[in-house]
Amino acid sequence: MELIRVKVCATDPITQSGVKAGLRSRPRISVVDGGGTGKVDVVVVAVERLAAEAMRLLRASAAEDGVPVVLVTNEIKEADLLPALECRVVAIVSRAAACEDKLARAIVSAASGGADLPADLLGHLLEQTERLHREVLESRGMTASGLSSREIHVLRLMADGLDTHEIGKELGYSERTVKNIIYALTTRIQLRNRPHAVAYAMRAGVI
Repeated sequence: MELIRVKVCATDPITQSGVKAGLRSRPRISVVDGGGTGKVDVVVVAVERLAAEAMRLLRASAAEDGVPVVLVTNEIKEADLLPALECRVVAIVSRAAACEDKLARAIVSAASGGADLPADLLGHLLEQTERLHREVLESRGMTASGLSSREIHVLRLMADGLDTHEIGKELGYSERTVKNIIYALTTRIQLRNRPHAVAYAMRAGVI
């Protein structure tokens, strides 16, 4: 079984050491020293809250490593979610609930292309985006560009947390068709992953 190479970043050395120590006991995970230049598969960013220093860590990780990020934090506001997604965050784990098993599962999921984002934050963000679209964009006759109605339907269900099989069942498509839709839109618009696709659609005001 191939090891998942993980780099740990934190805003304080005690947190960084603690997360590293916990992950080193996990069978599928290999913790990479921060000073190393080797390739990593997942970055774990552990912070108290998503303040300016934490955002600098996320942006640096996105620029330097370009891999999925698991964010461990006690506090994230609705306004912080989209910037976090744009920095490749695919999973958010509460520090209070971040036992070794839960964090390890999030890392394994991130390494395989999965995502685990708080449904409540996504729901609030969707409500705000829909209100903006209704009150601002539609009133000015503006429409989102670059996405077909079929792609928008898929993205809305992705934002609701449905997997590929569930999306196909909901829309009456085969699972292969759903995968092709997702692949086509992420390739055409040069999106990094599914959470980034959802973030793009939110920014465009279509979901």
